[in-house]
Amino acid sequence: MDRPPPVLAYHLIWTAYGWWLPNDPRGSMSRTIRNDIIAELGELHYGRKKVQPNSEKLKSFFRKTREVLKFPLLEFSEAEMIALGTAVSDCVSRHRYTCYACAIMPDHVHILIRRHRDRSEEMVVRLQEATRLLIQRDHAERWCGSPEEAHPVWGGPGWKVFLDHPQDIRRTIRYIEENPVKIHRPVQRWDFITPYDGWPFAGKTPPPVR
Repeated sequence: MDRPPPVLAYHLIWTAYGWWLPNDPRGSMSRTIRNDIIAELGELHYGRKKVQPNSEKLKSFFRKTREVLKFPLLEFSEAEMIALGTAVSDCVSRHRYTCYACAIMPDHVHILIRRHRDRSEEMVVRLQEATRLLIQRDHAERWCGSPEEAHPVWGGPGWKVFLDHPQDIRRTIRYIEENPVKIHRPVQRWDFITPYDGWPFAGKTPPPVR
């Protein structure tokens, strides 16, 4: 039996607090709803729905969401997205991650990191912790009424996509870079990005895509 190809990189995605609940009308990767109040917002659908809801249905869902969540929904300002990028840069440098792409959006984050001694789950924990602490320290005054109870900032561990071929890595880089453009924002340029050189097959022919 052929061995599966080794993972080369991780596409990590997570959302700001409240923006992708288990019963989100777009579908989610959750199999249970542990909060009775949130359960009243709608039925659970595992996986992304083939037919996506229209904008009015989504707006209605998020209006109801704002009424029941303990903390306000977060939507980062331009200044906050830049600050988050600084925190990501510090974390990438400190843990010596090789980052091929990153998009920090008003309500979610995409980041593509080369395989590392840290597992993908550990990477998410480190990146979320660094960015959460920055937001809670310097930017949360417009969301948090009480300093004793800090806003959680992030909505959970998010999703991980394992990439095992240079072609997948290049495709994901393009996808991440295009994320801001889709909402009519400029392409983001971060100083911690390393241009992808075809690792680990630089100068060589990679194996065929399976």
